[in-house]
Amino acid sequence: MSALLLSRLQFALTISFHILFPAFSIGLSTYLVLIEGLWLKTGQKVYYQTARFFSKILALTFGMGIISGLAMAFQMGTNWAGFSKKVGPVLGVLFTLESLTAFFIEASFLGLMIFGWHLVGRRLHYFSTIMVCVGVTLSAFWIMAANSWMHTPAGVIYNAGQFMVTSWFDVVFNPSTMSRFLHMLLASYIATLMVVAMIAARHLLKNKFQVFSIKNLKLTLLCLIFLAPMQVVLGDIVGLKIHHFQPVKTAAIEGLWNTQKGAPLVIFANISQEKRSNSFSIEIPKLASLINTHQLDGQLIGLENISKNELPRVAVVFYSFRIMVGCGFLIILLNILGLYFWYKKKLTQKSWYLRLLILSAPSGFIALLTGWFTSEVGRQPWVVYNLIKTKDLVSHVTSSQVLHGFIVILVTYGLIFGVGYMNFFFIIIKKGPIVQSRKRSIHVKGVI
Repeated sequence: MSALLLSRLQFALTISFHILFPAFSIGLSTYLVLIEGLWLKTGQKVYYQTARFFSKILALTFGMGIISGLAMAFQMGTNWAGFSKKVGPVLGVLFTLESLTAFFIEASFLGLMIFGWHLVGRRLHYFSTIMVCVGVTLSAFWIMAANSWMHTPAGVIYNAGQFMVTSWFDVVFNPSTMSRFLHMLLASYIATLMVVAMIAARHLLKNKFQVFSIKNLKLTLLCLIFLAPMQVVLGDIVGLKIHHFQPVKTAAIEGLWNTQKGAPLVIFANISQEKRSNSFSIEIPKLASLINTHQLDGQLIGLENISKNELPRVAVVFYSFRIMVGCGFLIILLNILGLYFWYKKKLTQKSWYLRLLILSAPSGFIALLTGWFTSEVGRQPWVVYNLIKTKDLVSHVTSSQVLHGFIVILVTYGLIFGVGYMNFFFIIIKKGPIVQSRKRSIHVKGVI
């Protein structure tokens, strides 16, 4: 394999690991704002114990996010030297703002939030929780602004291989920033809620911590009933912008090779990039045009006239998108079933449903990752869309050099994040919401 392909695969590995932890941190910190607010409002012990429990998981996850982000910074210098030189004058400012946000807001208040339960008053502690949530959300905003600018560049002049910023406002609030940022936030919330549901279901099946588990499972169902439809609407908005600014990506998502009006939605197909055709396809007439243009006879541009060296890997984009959508529909179905069982007062009696929640716990993060694959692979071969290609930014390194680093990262990430993180994560879950108070341990048991 070439140094370019290996460098891309290495970056895909590191970003795939890294993105999980900030997304989980965003979801957990937001959930903690809700839970601690309910504790202050109602005074119910279960909310206090829930907050203490999930703050432990947040601390573990936040630390892993910092560690996994370090490799991202190093490989930009080793594998992508051209990126800093050409794109640095624009994105360097946004990355600096993200770092300042992370260290000055998140790091300042995280310690107080985790260790300050008996050191400060309730209101000050709640303020620290809110500030941690604000910090991780702002960090996500700056990263998404930078990434969105690479998809829909604005506010710059590109001349003689150099960018000159004409409007920082247009750089930050480029055409796709807000829709993609909000879409990412909701994806993080939903993915986190599926993990919360898994934890609750696991304890319910073992008949442990029932007040804690029922409260959190019901809160999850209530949150999802609002978040899931909002995500569908935001996904539609993102899709419309992709169709407008990146029609080639839309064509890859739809597996569309020929420009046509009233294009069908290809549910499944065997994609052949070499032959530029599909086989064994299952289609719904006109639906792709309706989704992407909101018109039954709307025109979608096909891939037939796109040169070979400017085509994304169509099969990756096509299947990633469908996995993302499939996970989304699974989450919606589980939410509907849960609300129905809750209405029938049988939520805790359906053991098969609880087991399904446990098995479906990764679905939110799978949707998040495959959505990211769809977005980033669909942008290729461009780093800055229609301006700079990925191959022009790779460092002058050999394939063997990149491969050695790739193997080291793969093994290290597997041990630290795959084994280490998951081991501590399940230790916290197994221990459950037990809070060591100054006098005695408090166990959350009983039924509502």
